[in-house]
Amino acid sequence: MEYYFNIRYEFMRQRVHKAIEERLSAPGSDYICVADGVIMNTANRQKHYLDVVNGGMFSICDSSYVPLYIRLIHGKKLEQYCGSEIFSDIIASRKYRMIFLGTQQNILNGLRQNLMKLNPHICDMKFIELPFCKVDDFDYPSIARLIEEDRADIIWIALGAPKQEYFMSKLKPHLNHGVMIAVGAAFKFFSGVDTNRAPQWMVRHHMEFVYRLAQEPSKQFGRCFNIVRTLPSLLVSEWRRKSTPADTLSAT
Repeated sequence: MEYYFNIRYEFMRQRVHKAIEERLSAPGSDYICVADGVIMNTANRQKHYLDVVNGGMFSICDSSYVPLYIRLIHGKKLEQYCGSEIFSDIIASRKYRMIFLGTQQNILNGLRQNLMKLNPHICDMKFIELPFCKVDDFDYPSIARLIEEDRADIIWIALGAPKQEYFMSKLKPHLNHGVMIAVGAAFKFFSGVDTNRAPQWMVRHHMEFVYRLAQEPSKQFGRCFNIVRTLPSLLVSEWRRKSTPADTLSAT
């Protein structure tokens, strides 16, 4: 794991899955953030949110641009591991009992049907719509009891950023077992009901944001504007930090 743009990332897929296995083999719970450009931008503007993002096991990189920035500044070749990929990888592995929390019931219903094609054991797993409320108003002890009774290993969360990251940090103290992963739009992508992911040629050419902008202009325009507005200062700050000792970075 290394810090880039003040976020503790794990880019190596094998290490991500090994860390999940190790966490599940010991008592306690934790969470993984799926950090796209919006999360990176918001975390660097809001210290408390940055603490939440870095308060879990690590973040995986959901942005195709962050590896480009890292290669430009640090000369390291790293790869994106987006939320929809870790989602499909774990589903298809058929290794864990899972529970799915968040979003609307019609999306959850479509999600169940489509995921059963990847993993037939999905039919016996719970898909639960969470109430629409502020992050402080969830009944975390009751949600934790529901998860504990289900004996879920992986808890998938889809509430949208930054709400889902705050949700995981608040639920963590109440859980005795499990790894929470906030995958945002992955529920929609795999449900067949709502937003689809961009075609692979757009993903390969770092144009996925154009596709998302066309599909959800009112939601995505403000996010893109904030990223573009603050990106130059983030790049300059990262360039200045590249010669800073690693122990100093980890303390920030």
